Amino acid sequence: MGHDHEGQRVSRRRLITGVSSLGLGSLLAACGQDAPAVTTSTGASVSPTATTSKDLTALFADANTCTLTATTTQGPYYFDADKIRSDIREDRKGTRLRLAVKVQDSETCKPLGNAVVEIWHCDAAGLYSGAESQSTGGGGRPGGTPPNGGPPTGAPTGETSANDLTPADDKRYLRGAQVTNSKGIVEFTTIWPGWYRGRTVHIHAMVHFSNARVLTTQVMFDEALNTKVFTRSPYAAHTGRDTFNDGDTIYKDTMLLKVTEEDDGYLGAIVFSADSDKDGK
Repeated sequence: MGHDHEGQRVSRRRLITGVSSLGLGSLLAACGQDAPAVTTSTGASVSPTATTSKDLTALFADANTCTLTATTTQGPYYFDADKIRSDIREDRKGTRLRLAVKVQDSETCKPLGNAVVEIWHCDAAGLYSGAESQSTGGGGRPGGTPPNGGPPTGAPTGETSANDLTPADDKRYLRGAQVTNSKGIVEFTTIWPGWYRGRTVHIHAMVHFSNARVLTTQVMFDEALNTKVFTRSPYAAHTGRDTFNDGDTIYKDTMLLKVTEEDDGYLGAIVFSADSDKDGK
């Protein structure tokens, strides 16, 4: 996977909406392997997805089981970033992380192709793109800062829909979306997330299928690896971490990414079992 639609400003909502005129298969198949480029109803060119450079079978084999993935809050910093791309780093410095996600149906355990997977997370200093002031506790932080200096509480201000944030600027680093191939797999190149007060290290993820949000969850990291990564630049400049996996209110063991070292960074894999028909199973 790799260079598909790199850097395009293509709204995830517009991409899915275009399915009605082009057909789900013909439009989203262009995001699969060896597919020709096509043009959506909005005139955006959709490039084919490159083949993954490493066999992920072994990682996915025991990355998770066919049990409905836990749903979590989407947090206060979600918005549709209009970025369909695999490399979401932009100018953010940090330890490279290649993140592979396999989406499967929670009832049949079969791969869920043509699903849109979005991810977003903070940078090495704990900042979210489009919400830098809010995520540092500056003016307009959603819900305000609790007395103990923990994460924001309450609903974010400036919502465009329930719990969606209106971005404060046009920065979109460490945000992006991909469409699963026939094996249900997407792959992102990003950096190891940083941290902010009140939460352990995590990546937010959302899965859309048939024009519906069918899963909102989070991905966590082994603390031994967090410690190792955070001794390096630029993470080492951000001190005072106060919340770890065992003290995080959202953390579950099933959210742990399976990680292996790779070149100058890490490769992580996780399976999301999504309720594709939204029947609660």
